[in-house]
Amino acid sequence: MKTLQGVLTLAVVAVALSATDASGAYFGAASYRHCAGTTPANYCSAKQQCYTTTKTCKEVVYDQQQYTCYKTVYDTVYDERTVDCVKNVRETHFKECNYTVCKPVYETKYRTVNYTVCKPVYETRTKDVCYTVCRPVWETRTKDVCYTVCKPVYETFTKDICYTVCKPVWETRTKDVCYTVCKPVWETCSKDVCYTVCKPVWETRTKDVCYTVCKPVYETHYRDVCQTICRPVHYTKTVQVCSGHWDTQVTECPGPVVTKVIQEPGCWTWDPCRCCCVYQPGECRTVQVQCPPRRTCRKVWVPEVQERTINCVRYEKEVVTKQVPYTTCRMVPETRTKTCTYRVCHMTSEKRVKTVTYKRCHMVPEKVVKTCSYKVCHMVPEKVVKTCTYRKCRMVPEKVTKTCTYKVCHMVPEKVVKTCTYRVCHMVKECRTKQVPYTTCRYEQVTCTKRVPYTVCKPVHYTKTIRTPRCVPRQVPYTVTRCVPRVVCKQVPVTVCCPAPTCCDDRRKGCKNCG
Repeated sequence: MKTLQGVLTLAVVAVALSATDASGAYFGAASYRHCAGTTPANYCSAKQQCYTTTKTCKEVVYDQQQYTCYKTVYDTVYDERTVDCVKNVRETHFKECNYTVCKPVYETKYRTVNYTVCKPVYETRTKDVCYTVCRPVWETRTKDVCYTVCKPVYETFTKDICYTVCKPVWETRTKDVCYTVCKPVWETCSKDVCYTVCKPVWETRTKDVCYTVCKPVYETHYRDVCQTICRPVHYTKTVQVCSGHWDTQVTECPGPVVTKVIQEPGCWTWDPCRCCCVYQPGECRTVQVQCPPRRTCRKVWVPEVQERTINCVRYEKEVVTKQVPYTTCRMVPETRTKTCTYRVCHMTSEKRVKTVTYKRCHMVPEKVVKTCSYKVCHMVPEKVVKTCTYRKCRMVPEKVTKTCTYKVCHMVPEKVVKTCTYRVCHMVKECRTKQVPYTTCRYEQVTCTKRVPYTVCKPVHYTKTIRTPRCVPRQVPYTVTRCVPRVVCKQVPVTVCCPAPTCCDDRRKGCKNCG
């Protein structure tokens, strides 16, 4: 709606501003001329009359047409054939190996060790101990304490305060204001506009179109194919199978010889400086000690040979010939002719003249004077006096005396005697003898034999069937859709607007383009 209003506004402004050349002939929708001898029509007589008519339009419509085409598709076919293969089979063999093992031999021996033991002997004694004890003695005393206290005293006073207040005073004034007003003056004008109208002229023509169509022709052929077939032949044979079982062998290894530090037993000795017995540790020495032996378990394979009868299959090759059919396709071209009808449009130009009436606007300035009333405010100062009452506080000092009671403590010494009992220990030496065992280890070499397994790979021939792919072509039909154009005529409603003629009924008979 806004776009339509903008277009109409631009059209009216263009007609109003163009004095010599203007194009406002209702956009070519109608054509008319004034009758001969008539005066130019005014704005009221130039109103438009609209009516609806139909015109013939041609539209191109596309129809879908289907036709069949052929394409080549390749199918994968697998042919089976026998191939000789070789694989390696592992066999386990054993060989004997000699190795030397050191076997430990342990011997236990004893030796005599002398050591001294100190036995404690306790003795009970008593002694008097003097010490001083302080006892507290409390005494009550009093004293007078003087201090000052401030008491508040209030007094009432009055004073006068002067201040200024501004009061508004309003005054009404008037003044004359001159301004210019532009008044529009409209003028009606008319002019003749020439324009050209193109009329379509349709012509029907025909032409022959030649096109080529390829038709597929299928032919069946045969070919000889040689194929090798492997036929199985069953037989039995006796083989020796190496088997056995695992045995657990326990080996005892001597423990390592470790160097240890041994400390002899100590004794208690009386120390006259400390008045007590003091422990004196024994002598430290280094001894070679062998650790206990350890056992090692390992599994040993014991081989066995067995004879077994097995079923075997061998394949014998045989060549067979057979005929395989296959189809070939060749395309045979064929020429066809069809007649196509089409229409050609020629545009014929025609010149027409029409009178356009438009209005021109002139702005005429005019001065206008008007009187305006306004108010002015003046602030008038005025002095005011008010009385205020207030209180003043002052502190008056005053001396006060009070009696305080307090306690004083005196420590009085006092001597006390008590008897203490204590024990004194004497260490008595005593010699003793003991047998200490120790172990000695020596190694003896022993020769052992073991069987070591090793693996041997033997080639074994066998046959297997594999599938070989090959491609076989074949023709597959498919449908293709194409669009064929054709022209359809249809009636379209058109709204035509033209200005109403002002000529009378008698003069309308002599007009050529009224209506």
